[in-house]
Amino acid sequence: MRVLGVGSAIALAALVCAGCGRERSEAVHVVGSTSILPFAELLAEEFQRREPGVHVEVHGGGSTHGLLAVANGIAEIGACSRRLHADDPGEAGFLPIAFTQDAVAVVVHPSNPLAWLSSAQLRDVFSGRAASWREVGGADLPIRVITREEGSGTLDTFVRQVMGNVHITPKALVQGSSGAMKEVVKHDPCAIGLMSLSQVGLGLKALAVDGVAPPRSAAERSSYPLVRPFLFVVRGAPSGAARRFLDFARSPEAQLLIEQERMRYATLVVRRGGDGPGCPVWRVWGRQG
Repeated sequence: MRVLGVGSAIALAALVCAGCGRERSEAVHVVGSTSILPFAELLAEEFQRREPGVHVEVHGGGSTHGLLAVANGIAEIGACSRRLHADDPGEAGFLPIAFTQDAVAVVVHPSNPLAWLSSAQLRDVFSGRAASWREVGGADLPIRVITREEGSGTLDTFVRQVMGNVHITPKALVQGSSGAMKEVVKHDPCAIGLMSLSQVGLGLKALAVDGVAPPRSAAERSSYPLVRPFLFVVRGAPSGAARRFLDFARSPEAQLLIEQERMRYATLVVRRGGDGPGCPVWRVWGRQG
């Protein structure tokens, strides 16, 4: 992992200090994953309600951006939506604190007739080997790959668990957040992308992977191939308001808030049905949130 350049450090410092003039006795800065962002904001709001003297400033930027912010002393807490890299000496000094799990969803336009893809098919699609949906059992339309930026925890999880040493096609359109990904894919019948399952919502379809439907509950996450931790990351032992915020994030009350927030998002997930042996049918179930 690298150190922030001067320009980046100044820009990020200005960003996290935007609320420094607030009249609070303590401040905590959380920077990182855009997938974690809505949950971090929710936790910050409730924590501040419980501790009015503390201001929690939450910003996105990506998982690696959050780690760099902590490493450079710009933020007390990094938000990271991937596992830390054991083979990266730059990440060895971080303390990861898991506060929930999430699934990475492979998303397409609702008009796409496919209900699932295997890991091998996903490698072909995202590498560009498969140029048409017909090559993986779909319609005779071109495939448009939409991916996330380097440093994204969502991308990191997908590459490690699906792509391996196979590179994503250089023709892929890069998006900088789950929200941007959603807007592109829901308006393009030929698109396929990656995002946090908790933010899929109506207007997209999340495909099953290797025959396993995207999980709707914690109990279902164990069998889905693309599950990753949501981490708050610190350097050294946390103290003061940062420690209290981290303790709150792992409390039963906070876990209930997180699960309620997941349910707020309208989700389209495929569920396996069946019209006879050897002829599985995959149906889309929607929930208006």
